Amino acid sequence: MCTALNFAVDNNHYFGRNLDLELSYGQKIVITPQNYSFDFKDVKTLDHHYALVGIAAVMNNYPLYFDAANDQGLAMGGLNYPDNAHYTEVAAGKDNVTSFELIPWVLSQCANVDEAKELLANVNITNKSFSDQLPTSPLHWLIADGDKAIVLESDIDGVHVYDDPVGVLTNNPQFPKQLFNLNNYRTLSADTLPNTFSKQVELTDFSRGLGTRDLPGGMDSMSRFVRATFNKYNAHWDEHDEVANVTQLFHVMHSVEQQSGLDQVASNPAKFEHTIYTVGYNLDKGLAYYTTYTNNQINLVDMNKEDLAGDQLVSYPFINDQNINNVN
Repeated sequence: MCTALNFAVDNNHYFGRNLDLELSYGQKIVITPQNYSFDFKDVKTLDHHYALVGIAAVMNNYPLYFDAANDQGLAMGGLNYPDNAHYTEVAAGKDNVTSFELIPWVLSQCANVDEAKELLANVNITNKSFSDQLPTSPLHWLIADGDKAIVLESDIDGVHVYDDPVGVLTNNPQFPKQLFNLNNYRTLSADTLPNTFSKQVELTDFSRGLGTRDLPGGMDSMSRFVRATFNKYNAHWDEHDEVANVTQLFHVMHSVEQQSGLDQVASNPAKFEHTIYTVGYNLDKGLAYYTTYTNNQINLVDMNKEDLAGDQLVSYPFINDQNINNVN
């Protein structure tokens, strides 16, 4: 399972994402420069394009991006969408793109959400796998430029592109149902609420935070969708402090993280889904911040410190060892 969101603070635009799985694919920070050749299966090769920075597993010198942002300020993340995701055979007259190609195909060509919507108008997401060892994953995608966000879903009844007014995505069910479910929580508040139980019954505020009493705390995707949306909109953001905003972003993302041992997805041997990494992108500055499950220090990779006009992938393995600051 996973959670992703976008938001804007003054002139800074951010995109955050948790990857929740029970296993790792050896993912790392990968920068794809502008002249790396994306040789897609059924659409034209892109030899020159926008540069990307993101989290990917590199197989046969190809970046299989879980999420990424480009040098124009557009970000995209693929999130688990089991039982609903439906991919098809190649269709005549369509832009036939496989699920594992979708992130680089969009981010290589689109500078913002409006351009992405236009590009996706003719897309057909095909069922071709990267290899026999890496079959297709059932996914849907959040695409955001900070100010706007859309959700891309390929269901059995076709491809859908939804405007996402809250800029949040988790997993099942389909996005419109997730969005409608927020209506069940319209009375949540970060403030202490007045007694509306009855004017004849005197009730006291016995604890701070009673306005959030019904905020769902489960690890399921619908609970995380509500919690991430509420926390995003009610967290305090600082208009002028990058470090403060990045710190707050990771607090919000970690509020919906999965702890190992609490969500068992297999037995014999037991396997538990957990938040393998959290990533946050400053979309205006080309910065990728991340933490991992075993290292909650925020680490930074700046794509602008690399040769973005190059043609070779640049990668940085995750720093997974915990960095404890010994005070005495």
